[in-house]
Amino acid sequence: MDIEKIIQQLKDKNPQEQEFIQAATEVLEHIAPVLEKKPEYREQKIVERMLEPERVISFRVSWQDDNGEVQVNRGYRVQMNSALGPYKGGLRFSPSVKQGELKFLAFEQTLKNALTGLPLGAGKGGSDFDPKGKSDAEVMRFCQAFMAELYRHIGSRLDVPAGDMGVGAREIGYLFGAYKKLQNSYEGAITGKGVGWGGSQMRTEATGYGLIYFAQQMLKKADSNIEGKTCLVSGAGNVAQYCIEKLIQLGAKVLTVSDSSGFIYDKEGIDEEKLAYIKELKNKKRGRIKEYAEKFDAEYTEVDKEAKENPIWNIKADLAFPCATQNEVQEKDAENLKNNGIILIAEGANMPLTAEATEIVEKSDILYAPGKASNAGGVAVSGIEMMQNYLGSYWTAEEVDQRLKSIICSIHDRCLKAAEEWGFPKNYAAGANISGFIQVADAMLAQGIV
Repeated sequence: MDIEKIIQQLKDKNPQEQEFIQAATEVLEHIAPVLEKKPEYREQKIVERMLEPERVISFRVSWQDDNGEVQVNRGYRVQMNSALGPYKGGLRFSPSVKQGELKFLAFEQTLKNALTGLPLGAGKGGSDFDPKGKSDAEVMRFCQAFMAELYRHIGSRLDVPAGDMGVGAREIGYLFGAYKKLQNSYEGAITGKGVGWGGSQMRTEATGYGLIYFAQQMLKKADSNIEGKTCLVSGAGNVAQYCIEKLIQLGAKVLTVSDSSGFIYDKEGIDEEKLAYIKELKNKKRGRIKEYAEKFDAEYTEVDKEAKENPIWNIKADLAFPCATQNEVQEKDAENLKNNGIILIAEGANMPLTAEATEIVEKSDILYAPGKASNAGGVAVSGIEMMQNYLGSYWTAEEVDQRLKSIICSIHDRCLKAAEEWGFPKNYAAGANISGFIQVADAMLAQGIV
């Protein structure tokens, strides 16, 4: 199978979509032996079909700000693959959002959702709207205008969006309220809803907790554990917050947290009191992480986004959890992590390592968990929320947490088994890509050329 030919075709068709090309290239390189041994995948053009979204929706979002001025944004929904179930994936509100970014995220979501073992297809959406600095009223008006178009393309058995970067509890509430009114139906067409009005216990914690459950399994396999380890965490949003919370509960010492402006280094470690402050600062006050440094006398470093390295990854520690955004760990960062004795990197964000950084890490002795495996806890509990909505009942936090742990342990074991079977022993990235691909590919074969 000429993988290079498929990659070149992808580049020719999507020349401006570098993140999509990067994600697809990584997967293709890992599944090459699968394609060699399974000619039916080649004959039915499974790879080419999987790389092409089933549907891409782009639409105008017009709304009024608090000054009465009309604003115009662009909205998207990429419905990538429905072989395993309804399209499932988050909505992202950020000025950086563009079609190529969403295609990359939707493609990653395809394999991630397959790994959970739940009946979930994959999609991703969002807008170039920036919720930072907007009033609640402005966010509400934008969400209502956004849903006025999106509602006709989603539904509990069709496409079920959730939150993502820039889309938290506030935005989900406004989006669901608008959907309910427009559709005149109370159904689970969005996940991440509030507990008490269709949401699931543990959904808020799921991605961060699942990340640490996955890391626990990796360390257990290596005859180690999390207790007493020093940790680097990037980001300060939902994933980072609950990653830190679970690390504290398990006896680890977290040294860093960051936002888009810079990061703090707390030599004493982030404890429960400091984490509560971070949650208040980021979730309610919507402030900057620099304020943490001022309150707790920690070191603050402003980060140059154009630099070839980020000093957050040049701090000596045991474990690293990049939870901010894609391609935040560059080649020099990977070298620094390796040289500073990091023994494990588990991705809380989607594709936070560049291709060059990934290559360095995979050639080292560092245990490396790709986001499609290690941050699957969020979509796992979204799937559990969908089940509860179908049944019309609620499960306790303990029940949901137990199901989450079970799914994460299963993903871990699937990755290792596939990696071993296909000639990539102990390579979690290869195992995740191969296991997820085969599950989706087999479903596509069974359903014909559609």
